[in-house]
Amino acid sequence: MKVTDVLVKCLENEGVEYIFGIVGSETLDLADSLSKSTKIQLINVRHEQGAAFMADVYGRTAKKTGVCLSTLGPGASNLLTGIASAQLDHSPVVALVGQAGIDRHHKESHQYVDLVKLFEPVTKWCTQIQASPTVPSAVRNAFRTAAMEKPGAAAIVLPENFSAQMIANEPLMVSPLPVTEPAMESVYAAKSLIEQHIKPLLVIGNGVVRQDAVFELQLLVEQLESPAFHSFMAKGVLPKDHPQNFYTFGFNENDLVLSGLQEADLLIVIGFDFVEKLPKDWNKKKIPVLHIDSLPAETNDYYPAKVELVGNIKQTLQLLNQTSLTKKPWEPTGNLKEVIKTAYHLNPESGNMTFTIKNMLHSIERLTNDDTIIISDVGAHKVSIARTYQPKKPNGLIISNGLASMGIAIPGAIGAKLAAPDAPVICITGDGGAMMNFSEIETAKRLGVSFIIIVLNDSVLKLEVQQMDKKFGESYGAAFTNPDFAKLADSFSIQGRRAKTLADFKAVLTEALERPNEIFLIDTVLEG
Repeated sequence: MKVTDVLVKCLENEGVEYIFGIVGSETLDLADSLSKSTKIQLINVRHEQGAAFMADVYGRTAKKTGVCLSTLGPGASNLLTGIASAQLDHSPVVALVGQAGIDRHHKESHQYVDLVKLFEPVTKWCTQIQASPTVPSAVRNAFRTAAMEKPGAAAIVLPENFSAQMIANEPLMVSPLPVTEPAMESVYAAKSLIEQHIKPLLVIGNGVVRQDAVFELQLLVEQLESPAFHSFMAKGVLPKDHPQNFYTFGFNENDLVLSGLQEADLLIVIGFDFVEKLPKDWNKKKIPVLHIDSLPAETNDYYPAKVELVGNIKQTLQLLNQTSLTKKPWEPTGNLKEVIKTAYHLNPESGNMTFTIKNMLHSIERLTNDDTIIISDVGAHKVSIARTYQPKKPNGLIISNGLASMGIAIPGAIGAKLAAPDAPVICITGDGGAMMNFSEIETAKRLGVSFIIIVLNDSVLKLEVQQMDKKFGESYGAAFTNPDFAKLADSFSIQGRRAKTLADFKAVLTEALERPNEIFLIDTVLEG
């Protein structure tokens, strides 16, 4: 078999269902090999950035490694933003990247750049094929590395001169990742540490979701009866009305949750990724830490880990729960939970029909079912969504909070829908983010996947305007004009509606939810 035939067999062996990408001259043999596969569908997209975003959200939602493809030069550099996003959000993704033949690497050559050097800073592991027989080991190592905690991106660079060479190699056996757990002496040390403190507080991160430890986390919270805060990417780990749920933290401004954190005498930090918020921003008092994560703590002045439980978070919490922890009930002063609920608009105001993003989010909560997946793009609305929207389950809200790149929502919705075809999917995007990858609507239409797109139409980069107004008293360089989004939707042969009032929005959203086999775009003009 030629090298690309073996490569496809290796990808099939890894359980790959979809490859998102654009083929080029350097990957024609790979496209030919994929055309013969009965297990893998090549999804040709409109931009490589969209391909990487699709692979990222598919990986998070399906809980398996997403795969994307590009050719060399501009194709590879277009892929880079989405790969960096997957890396910082700890989403398992493998990138297959075409490259010029080895004979062109030692001199200035058309479209040639050193892709290993380009991808190394934004991946866990990157390699270039140097000899054809190494393809199976490169593929196995890439998938294993991408999936290992903490997950992230891996890249394989494929020089075109190897593609058609004939080899006899077979895929390597896929073995499960090792599951580790802390020694019992560390578990009892953690129990002792908790017993020594009066006001422990739980800080919950996305590792709990990644490692399917939500049930075990909820048991721990119910044993302790102590307050619990969660990061943007861990939303949904506790029910909205759970008595210990003190909601989301990690905001740059008006982070009311932090006042409660300052009253704690021990922080039980579980699966938290520093990429979401550095400890110096939320543990200014340097409160002692019980660190529970898949990797050892990055200790510093603001993260004084007294005990570390390192290993699979699900297994670790099972062990800790078995020690019969003493209840540690307490509540932050000042009726903090009600203050947060009011400030974060967690309770809809009865009879208030103002068309704000908060009321829009409450309408989405009321009208959607438990399986609904919301994809948030990046911008001022991401902050509002992180404050106000309460998903009904973990991964019910996908927020990019590592690289936090605009443009993820529309391609991300495609990835989510392919991973969970029976779940309603809604992407919420600003007009800036929408226009970055609007072309992927054609990809969705061609694939026959359906979801709802909500465009927040205000003709500015609102977050930047807010920041500049605060700093300078005025804004500059953040305004633009928009097309008629409803007409633009019509040009893609999808449903497009404009909502100028909350009543309009509810009616259109209800219609869209009742027609689950269509793509609906709702152009919203909010009042504030």
